[in-house]
Amino acid sequence: MAPVLRAYLARMDSEHPEQALDLLVPDFQFLIALPGREARGTSRDDFAAYIAGRAAVDRVHEVLRATADGDLETVYGVVTESGRTVGSFLSAAAVTPDGHLARYQSFFTTTFDLVDRPA
Repeated sequence: MAPVLRAYLARMDSEHPEQALDLLVPDFQFLIALPGREARGTSRDDFAAYIAGRAAVDRVHEVLRATADGDLETVYGVVTESGRTVGSFLSAAAVTPDGHLARYQSFFTTTFDLVDRPA
């Protein structure tokens, strides 16, 4: 099975992030921890509302490390906005046998890097 998290991030970084919804089960659960706030939900509709509320910026999630173990995928990387690195993230997802995200947890920080940023 192809890595679902990489496909999800690519869609979230595209001009049409709503296409990421195609990769989610209907009862998708998520927690996205951002500096000073958390976004949570228990459905694909909740995630659609999260996407609709995101600021439109030139954002890219650059994956530096990735692994999969059974039904769990994890990625670590940096986020750039308009070409400038603004922070790092560590994300994990439970993936269904047919390649959809069932649960997603992501932590984003602007103050700590687990792995050295690329030069």
